[in-house]
Amino acid sequence: MLSTEEILQLIYSLIWLLAGVGIFIVGMNFMGDALEKSAGSGMKRLLEKISNNRISGVGIGAGVTAIIQSSSATSVMVIGLVNAGVMTLMQATPIIMGANIGTTITGILVALKNDYFNMIMYLLAFAGVMMSFFKKEKIKIAGSLCCGLGLIFVGLEVMSSEQAFGNPLVEKLFINIFRTIDFPLLLIFVGIIFTALIQSSSAATGVVITMVGAGILSLDLALFIVLGANIGTCVTALLASVGANANSKRVALIHFTFNVIGTAIFTAIIWLFKDNVVNLLVSILPGEDIMSAQMRLSVFHVIFNLSTTCMLLPFVKHLVKLSCMIIKDKNENAESLTLKYVDDRLLSMPPVALMQVKKEMDYMLSLVEENTALAFVAMETGSAEHSEHIRANEDIINFTNSALTQFLIKLSVNVEESDEKVIGSYFHVLNDLERIGDHAENFHEIGVEMIDKNISFSPKALGGITMMRDRIMQMFDISKEIFENLDKEKLPDLTVLEQGVDDMKREFIASHFARLAEGNCSVDVSPYYSSVITGLERVADHLVNVGYSIINPTGSQKNK
Repeated sequence: MLSTEEILQLIYSLIWLLAGVGIFIVGMNFMGDALEKSAGSGMKRLLEKISNNRISGVGIGAGVTAIIQSSSATSVMVIGLVNAGVMTLMQATPIIMGANIGTTITGILVALKNDYFNMIMYLLAFAGVMMSFFKKEKIKIAGSLCCGLGLIFVGLEVMSSEQAFGNPLVEKLFINIFRTIDFPLLLIFVGIIFTALIQSSSAATGVVITMVGAGILSLDLALFIVLGANIGTCVTALLASVGANANSKRVALIHFTFNVIGTAIFTAIIWLFKDNVVNLLVSILPGEDIMSAQMRLSVFHVIFNLSTTCMLLPFVKHLVKLSCMIIKDKNENAESLTLKYVDDRLLSMPPVALMQVKKEMDYMLSLVEENTALAFVAMETGSAEHSEHIRANEDIINFTNSALTQFLIKLSVNVEESDEKVIGSYFHVLNDLERIGDHAENFHEIGVEMIDKNISFSPKALGGITMMRDRIMQMFDISKEIFENLDKEKLPDLTVLEQGVDDMKREFIASHFARLAEGNCSVDVSPYYSSVITGLERVADHLVNVGYSIINPTGSQKNK
């Protein structure tokens, strides 16, 4: 029976232990965020090179995870990319497999821990804090990286100190716990729950490796906990797939299935040949020191993930088919008001997110162009057959404008200065496209109202409107090309067309009033004609703004 003093001492040690785990996770997050920012453009280039080559997919997954130190984060990114249509299931599956390999880097770092290495890391953490006070963004990012790497080892030192795992009471407590649950399936369950709670298999593995080094946990029991940690890391991806499309849910399921199959195979091998497996690891890394004991577990973690990937990589198609059998396609028509290319899971990858935002805006521009073309059918033919289609497009345009604006606001919180300018230009383009959509809807409503009143434009008036409309459609083509390809050489052509539209407006309004004075035009159609001509001129202004957004990110050329 423990005395009151021993109980208080035990509580104190457990709090100290939790503090060490917290510092470790904070350090990982600091380092991961810093590496992600510094490698943002590199990740974008990697993702642009994604192909159906499985080996390169594994390499990309391992590389990205080694950079950001979290297979869970990589899985969430992949789910976002699949949900946004950037990659297919066949492309995503090898990347998920590679992510499990990349996450083993943390275990190796933890196993390298010793007094001299720790001292260097502590100094690195202090240097990182000092660097964070600099104004230059690159120095601040480097500071976060150094600080994060140092904090990882500060957390490990806190966990292994006399106040935590080094306390005889804590050591006795954990030894008794693991003696009680000395059963492979229970140990795997412990690994799953622990990893699911802290949302990081790297951190969970780091804690287990530290426990092995402190002599609290034997290597044969630690192997099963590490296997469980690989399943527990899937919880983050499974949660991230909630609310996503069917393919994104399949990615999360493939990740889960992959780790479950690997864990099942290795559990059977270790369960049957436990002593032989431990002896093999000892023969690979002989020695009785703490570092050797920790390195054995980290080497096992590497072997497990490499072997599982090699075993299952030839069966990528089968894993994809299995996921499609379990998760059926749902009726996507019921979810028309969703972004096609953008997903909140991309917020952690600003360069990729901006690339997808641009795709979404290209799609929005195509809808605006379509509505503008259809809007004049009613006044030209006297038929309102496109009303429903125009309204449906306008709903999507308005939704896209609102949803993308919210996404860009969230994205702008944590981006580099160059990306801030791009985001600023996108805000303006969204506003211009939404306004053009409103004008197109207004043109259609004018045509429908004239049909209801049984009035129409004179041939000369309609001819002028058609000329301006054709000029506007030319401007659409050029604006799209400029915006999609960042083609500055086309800007003068756009300006010339817009000036021509301004000239037409002045000429046609003057001609209209002359026809009114001569009695050749009905007073009833006069307001409609003026509205259409003025609206077309404003559409031209907005299209110029879209084109010039590629060189003028802080504002529009014209605001109407």
